[in-house]
Amino acid sequence: MLRVLTLATLFPDATRPNFGVFVERQTRGLAALGDVEVRVVAPIGIPPFPLSLHPGYRSLARLPLREDWKGLAVDRPRFVNLPATRGRFHVGALVRCLTPHLDALRETFRFDVIDAEFFFPDGPAAVALGRRYGVPVSIKARGADIHHWGHAPATAAQVRAAGERADGLLAVSQSMADDIAAAGIDRPVRVHRTGIDRSRFGALDRAAARARLGVTGALVVSLGALIPRKGHRIVLEAVAALPGVALWIVGGGPDQASLTARIAELGIGDRVRLCGAMPHDALPDLLAAADVMALASSSEGLANAWVEALASGTPIVIPDAGAAREVVTRSTAGRIVARDAASFAQGIAAILSQATDPATTRATVDAYSWERNASELRDHLAGLVDQKG
Repeated sequence: MLRVLTLATLFPDATRPNFGVFVERQTRGLAALGDVEVRVVAPIGIPPFPLSLHPGYRSLARLPLREDWKGLAVDRPRFVNLPATRGRFHVGALVRCLTPHLDALRETFRFDVIDAEFFFPDGPAAVALGRRYGVPVSIKARGADIHHWGHAPATAAQVRAAGERADGLLAVSQSMADDIAAAGIDRPVRVHRTGIDRSRFGALDRAAARARLGVTGALVVSLGALIPRKGHRIVLEAVAALPGVALWIVGGGPDQASLTARIAELGIGDRVRLCGAMPHDALPDLLAAADVMALASSSEGLANAWVEALASGTPIVIPDAGAAREVVTRSTAGRIVARDAASFAQGIAAILSQATDPATTRATVDAYSWERNASELRDHLAGLVDQKG
């Protein structure tokens, strides 16, 4: 039996059900294998008083310290998150929090390997803890953990050191593996792609989904947090140039007010809807109903919104960021365009003007499977244990 400790600061909870939902899904797949036992430690950062009184942090502080989350045993210890320090002290705080917690956990769950699901701060903390307990450590890179933390002055050295000292490295795409090397980590990296729940994405009838949502004309969907990096402003300005095309932007975040103002300035309030954050369970209907999924991110690893849209038979329009060229491999998958409104408008218009077969679009992501994801992760972690001896 392979005993895996999954360390994930990026993991859903009752207050943030979509936060790291892909980590949850991957871990559930791993735990479902008959020869693997998994325990999840999902630390939560809480700042000192009086910032801890902020409603968001107060709701996090009220979460249970231990719970069953969709069949997974999940611990949620608290570590001190010091705002305005740019992450400089996150790792130290995390190690101080986790050391007594894992000392106690080892009495009942003697884990063989630590699987760190985000490169920072999970990765450096996992390396320190792996040395303490004499177990190998794997770190997975997903996007911002390398693109931001791997280059930020306060944290880049910690990221590089963790990458060099870990026993194994994973990346969600080949481009992400290349980005690890560009961050100064000269190590072999195994590509470990995400999966797709095909019982949900691609299993719905498009006409029925459109009827349920009241969609009658051309619909573009943009999925992602309302932050500048996701580029929703670019997409809405592109749609403004396409008469008769509707846009639904799904996500929450600090850009909501500025996006609302821009929609009013452009006079397209009758065609653009800010939907707010949606439960992940609501996305299959939405992606099945859409004609295009457009996301103008300035950086990505391998966006789940890309592969879930394609699995739903919906082409995508995206910039040449992250694993874009690994996903848009043919015209039936969509278009890769420059990151500006005019180029996005052209890409969206090109898709809307062509007759597309959802089945051929779905076929472009046939290689993405949660079953394959789980078995590859099990083999990777078991190999690290064998190498450690």
